[in-house]
Parts: sequence; structure tokens; C-alpha cells
Amino acid sequence: MTQTLLSELTTAAVGGPASRYLEAHTEAEIIDAVRSADAAGEKLLIVGGGSNLLVADAGYPGTVLKIASEGFTVNSEDSCGGVSVVVQAGHNWDAFVEHAVLHAWSGVEALSGIPGATGATPVQNVGAYGSDVSHTIASVRTWDRGTNAVKTFSNSELKFGYRDSVLKQTTVEGSPRYVVLTVEFQLPLGRMSAPVRYAELARALGVEPGKRAYANDVRREVLRLRASKGMVFDPADRDTYSTGSFFTNPVVPAADATALPEGAPQYPAGAEGLVKLSAAWLIEHSGFAKGYGLDAGSVSGGRASLSTKHTLAITNRGNASAADMAAVAREVRRGVVEHFGIELHPEPLLIGLEL
Repeated sequence: MTQTLLSELTTAAVGGPASRYLEAHTEAEIIDAVRSADAAGEKLLIVGGGSNLLVADAGYPGTVLKIASEGFTVNSEDSCGGVSVVVQAGHNWDAFVEHAVLHAWSGVEALSGIPGATGATPVQNVGAYGSDVSHTIASVRTWDRGTNAVKTFSNSELKFGYRDSVLKQTTVEGSPRYVVLTVEFQLPLGRMSAPVRYAELARALGVEPGKRAYANDVRREVLRLRASKGMVFDPADRDTYSTGSFFTNPVVPAADATALPEGAPQYPAGAEGLVKLSAAWLIEHSGFAKGYGLDAGSVSGGRASLSTKHTLAITNRGNASAADMAAVAREVRRGVVEHFGIELHPEPLLIGLEL
């Protein structure tokens, strides 16, 4: 029997074989597969687009379930309430964003170009360029493995935070208690974007931060900016063979941030007494430049490195192992602790690996 490799299912293109591999194309198939694995006492790993996973070279000793449900349904659409649209968990996220922009559904345009499936977006509270999905998600329908029943979460019940939610908090080694079935978005109608909160994007659009622009212009500029950083997958560009940003921006007590050099970026963290720092700045100012690790004498033997376009991404240069990519991450994290006393935390799920 031919084994399915996790390297074939992930954007980093590393990872060993799955003991058992299944694909589910409907809600009923997702539930049946999860119940079957649970009844058999098997470990279960859920895979969508594979853009936020780094799986060990030994593979996964259980069932790997790829969520492949597609499509969406418009529940309502009017000028007052906007559009309510329910998206299947396996539907490609950027395909949905493109449809939204083309049909004047506002609010997700700044999230263009993010790889992966829609069902993964509420788990991490996926965000970029000053926006995240918590701004537009109305509810998430899930299969609760704890009670063997469907459970629907409202936005407030999801307890969204920075790259966080109750869905993530209840996931252990890639195995969630709540398996996402569909995500409902509530989007205003209009050709204009949500307020542009991110300074770099505002500059690219020629607007002041907090102002709006045409949503199709926002999508175009976001795709351009992401591509310039190697954050839009291109089979011909090894910088795009990654998990995206490998480390989250650290949130620390404001008092700790005062020890950083003048000019170190600091942003509101959404809670009193806390600030958010730039992981990329910390990495670069700890001596790790773009392309760190390309040298054959590096910890990965040159097989894995920081992207040559962006220091937050760890990339597979063509024949890297998961261990190679983890070695680069480990070295970068060690260096940041050594220089600044701040510990970076990985954004992707590490399965069978530790830093």
C-alpha cells in the first residue's frame, strides 16, 4: 500500500508518512471519519491547506484527515445587514476572499493571499495587514469530539485573541476537540474596504491609516506586498516553501519593552500594561539576516534557511527535512533570547517536533 507523505500535504513540503490517510469532502464524511478514528482510539491529525503545519520526518502515527469540503452558501444579503455567507471548512481561503472582493462584500480584502483552508482561519484567528478574521466571523459550526455532537460557537464564545481562540486552546498536537465544519461570515456590502489599519499598506495605497480604499485596490496591493516577501506560494520560488511566519510577534509587559534599544517597534497589544513587539525586528537585530542558514556549514547544512525575502519565514531550499527546519528555528530562537531575553513562540503547529 502506498503511504501518503505529509510533505505532499504541506506548504513546507516536509514530513513523513501518515499511518492512515483519509479525505472528507462533505460535512457528513468529516463527522464519520472523526467518529471512526475516535472509536478506534487512533490519534487524529486534521489537515486543511497544510500551510500551518510542520510534521516530523518520522510521520504521523495515526489518522491524517484532510478536510476537502468546498463551496459556500449565501444566507442573506441586503444593504442594511450586509451579507451572511456560510463557507465550508475545506474551501480555499483566498478563493473566498477573491469572490468577496469581486462581489462587493467588504471586510476580508486585507487577508488576501493567505494560504490554507477557510476552516483553519478561526483557529488561529488568522490575520495580516491590520485585519483578522475575528472582525467578520459571526459563528463557527464544529463537531465536538468531547460530546459527540455538533456545537456552534458565536463570535464572543470563540474568545478570539492575537493568533488565538478557544478552538486553538483546545487543540493538542494538531488534534482538535472541536473540528470545524463551516464558518459563517457577516460582511458589509460595498466597494470600499474596511478601514486600512496597517501603515505599510496605507502607504502603498496612498491613504492615511484609518481611511478606506477600494477593496479591489487593497487586494491588489496586499498580494503584491505578500509576494515581495515570499508569502504567496510559487512553485518556482523556494522562498515560498514555508509555513509562512514561523514566529508570532511576542506580547510582553510594557516594562520589559523599555529595556529594548531605541527604535525597536512596539504596538498596542489590546490589553493594559502589555505591548506587542516585532518578531522580525528582534530576529534581524539578533544577527540573523535574510537567507540565514543557506551556508553549507549552517545548522541545516544549507538545506533550510530563513527566507531571502523575509526573516520571519523558515524555508525548505529543496531537500530539507523537518529536522533541518526545526534546527534553524531553534538557532534563531536561542539567539533572540541571548540578545534580548525574549522567547519567541512558533506560529505553526509542530507535530512530533520540539524547539
